[in-house]
Amino acid sequence: MMNNESEMKSMDANRYATKKTIAQGMLDIALLTANASQLKYILQVGEQHQFYKLMLILISLSIFLQLLVGIFFVIIGSLNINRKNEQTAAIIMNDVILVTIFIISIVNVIISGFGMEYSSQPLRLIDRGEKEP
Repeated sequence: MMNNESEMKSMDANRYATKKTIAQGMLDIALLTANASQLKYILQVGEQHQFYKLMLILISLSIFLQLLVGIFFVIIGSLNINRKNEQTAAIIMNDVILVTIFIISIVNVIISGFGMEYSSQPLRLIDRGEKEP
């Protein structure tokens, strides 16, 4: 009888959900750190950056959404999915978190596409017809 009870404890869905939430939270912190670094860079470069306003808006949006997801993680982490009345809330919160993380991913792909390096000068191709000095 004791063996069956320890088996049930090892298969606790709440424990799995909590570990999953912690892992997602750690990834969120890593991305938040990267965005904070990008924000610092874009503020240092200022309007010299070709896409200053766009980058400022996208990075700020990403940071805001990440903070929102962090709050959602705290809320979903406090739910007990073994209780029927909390299961629906957990499912809805999980879906909201999933959609928000998808949006954060898209925003960060766009941020990467516009690049964080100084980009006010377009790439110039070397004219092969010119003589070298």
